[in-house]
Amino acid sequence: MNPVANLACLLPKAELHLHIEGTLEPELAFRLAARHGVSLPYADVEALRAAYDFSDLQSFLDLYYAGANVLRTEADFYDLTHAYLARAHADNLRHVEIFFDPQTHTERGVAFEEVLGGIRRALLEAEREWGISFKVIMSFLRHLSEADALATLEEARPHLHRIDGIGLDSSEMGHPPSKFARVFAECRELGLPVVAHAGEEGPPEYIEEALDLLRVKRIDHGVRALESEALMQRLVDEQIPLTVCPLSNVKLKVYDDMSMHSLRKMLARGVKVTINSDDPAYFGGYVNANFVACVESLGLTEAEVIKLARNSIEASWLDSARRDALLAAIDDTVEEWRAR
Repeated sequence: MNPVANLACLLPKAELHLHIEGTLEPELAFRLAARHGVSLPYADVEALRAAYDFSDLQSFLDLYYAGANVLRTEADFYDLTHAYLARAHADNLRHVEIFFDPQTHTERGVAFEEVLGGIRRALLEAEREWGISFKVIMSFLRHLSEADALATLEEARPHLHRIDGIGLDSSEMGHPPSKFARVFAECRELGLPVVAHAGEEGPPEYIEEALDLLRVKRIDHGVRALESEALMQRLVDEQIPLTVCPLSNVKLKVYDDMSMHSLRKMLARGVKVTINSDDPAYFGGYVNANFVACVESLGLTEAEVIKLARNSIEASWLDSARRDALLAAIDDTVEEWRAR
């Protein structure tokens, strides 16, 4: 392996943009389908994996929501989350901030507690066993109405002590952040930090709306910011983190090829870019695979991969003590790697 790619894999890191439903590997999907007596419209694991070939964001979402049908009980969400965390541990992730989409499940009759309970049980177990700290972000589906989001917030109220923040995901085009200004204002009044997907397929103006109207402190994706010089300068000046997902961007045709990705350009400009996996079961790679792809296709240097790892910790919602400890762990890993 390229030495810089090897370093990237060894570095302690955080993942800040991960949809837990997007970690549903075909093998687990078939096991859960068998558990519930559900028939999948694919002959086998290979046929399902072959279907993970998308033309755009919507073609992915259609399969993503269909796949979620096998997630029905607390045990299912535990198994899903535990499988992801085992991969996170192998990738040297020390902290994760994961999204879950309650509306995807409650509209199918799955109780809110079944979803959140299974996810958190696995997270607490991984924290004890592997030292992976975590935050849980409840996301609203932007293709649904703001009234639906407000109803979901009401349903979530008894559980807010176990939810660390609010996000906005799903189909971006035609659903600007401004559509959710009221519900995000209510979330902020509840003391919940907020983030939003913007500037993946949507224009730079969606990023500006997320910052100005939703008042997010972190942008998920944000790669189209490069189309606006004023916005780029704002991201640099205010050090607003972008949770970029390189393999996802290529898989969904945001970029035709990884060599065309803007991550290195934004990093060079001083934007606080981070590398994440988004929906790795569907896009072909967890965090280390994303790092390796960027090193190989973009020629990232040792200094750049270290900066990306540090950005992931600095952009997190960790308290200062935990943040400082993880940044020190990065320094220790670099020192050991250089000594070898």
